[in-house]
Amino acid sequence: MLTKVALKKHLDMFPESFSIDELVDRLILIEKIEKAELQSERNEVISEDELLKNMESWFK
Repeated sequence: MLTKVALKKHLDMFPESFSIDELVDRLILIEKIEKAELQSERNEVISEDELLKNMESWFK
């Protein structure tokens, strides 16, 4: 979950003017990165081999 502190930090990196779409896109990206980091810390990941096997089944 995104915190106010993290949000302020990321907003400081934005240019002086930006669109709402750019803001929403960036917030979604930040949230996804934070979620992925948590999953990695919890060892909720799969190997590259497992990923490739899963991907093969998607295209059958």
